Amino acid sequence: MISEIITKLADNKDLRYREMHDIMNDIFDGKVSVQDTASFLKNLATKGESNDELLAMLDMMQEHAIHIEPKCNGRIIDVCGTGGDKMSTFNVSTTAAFVIAAGGGNVAKHGNRSTSGISGSADIFEYFGYDLNMEPNKIRDIIEKFNIGFMFAQKFHPAMKNVAEARKLLKTRTAFNLLGPLSNPARVKNQLVGVFSPSYLQRVITLLRSRGAENVMTVISSDGLDELSTTSKNYIYHLKNGEIRNFILEPSEIGLRKTNLSDIQISTRYEAIRSFVSVLKDTGKKSMIDITALNAAAGFVVGGIADEFDEALEIAFDTIHSGKSFDLFRNFIKYCGDISKLEEVENN
Repeated sequence: MISEIITKLADNKDLRYREMHDIMNDIFDGKVSVQDTASFLKNLATKGESNDELLAMLDMMQEHAIHIEPKCNGRIIDVCGTGGDKMSTFNVSTTAAFVIAAGGGNVAKHGNRSTSGISGSADIFEYFGYDLNMEPNKIRDIIEKFNIGFMFAQKFHPAMKNVAEARKLLKTRTAFNLLGPLSNPARVKNQLVGVFSPSYLQRVITLLRSRGAENVMTVISSDGLDELSTTSKNYIYHLKNGEIRNFILEPSEIGLRKTNLSDIQISTRYEAIRSFVSVLKDTGKKSMIDITALNAAAGFVVGGIADEFDEALEIAFDTIHSGKSFDLFRNFIKYCGDISKLEEVENN
């Protein structure tokens, strides 16, 4: 079957939902060789994925995943990007996640180690002693206790080990770069998703809506960041009450000073760690605090904490400036990490 599928894709023909469903089931069950899996992914990317193909892949990822169901007051959201923008920025979405949780939101953060950048969300949590292989039920309890927890993609999507070698062989972006942020193990219905191309702004939000999403923003900045940025204007698609609208957000429209990309970039993993802590402590660069607050504001909007960006941005800044963000992170690490690692960063 796989050889027929590879040939069909090479002939630039779309797969039907059922065809993709069945072949992904075989791949995730380890029934397809690494070389055939690589050829399949390469031909699929070259052809361009149809919506039915992406939906089938997304459904199979969730079917093979481990899930949790945290019980929290209010909506549970995720904030993440597809990655791969190669901009070497600090971990904006991870930092924003703690601001959102400290400001009254609930975040079931889903992510991985960095593959193309300097530091991924998993790298941040792991540095501070958070056990990436923690049992799912404990992570559920942590989310309920602190309004935030981290789900390591490799732990919650064990079947992805059967595509890992093929992806390494290709060394290029595949459909899984897009689908990872859409396959949250807590099955969140509200989220902020940064995408790697403007062409995916509407597609991603349409895919999520077809799977029951309620309040979702897909975003990309005009200079290519897969998150909301203060360095340029932002293109946004917003799903709310079943309707999708799109608009452009200029940082200056909501009182933010436009900054240079270099102001939010880092060059080492330890610099990423220091930037993350300094923003939460409100001692970091203004540019880093501003972009964190902007993304946290979007999280407050999709999380139902605020209706408009200007109101949400005020909550974000208040949460950082008041010390709530850092207090939450410190208590979080004291409970499920290594507090000495945090103290070491503070002292340095």
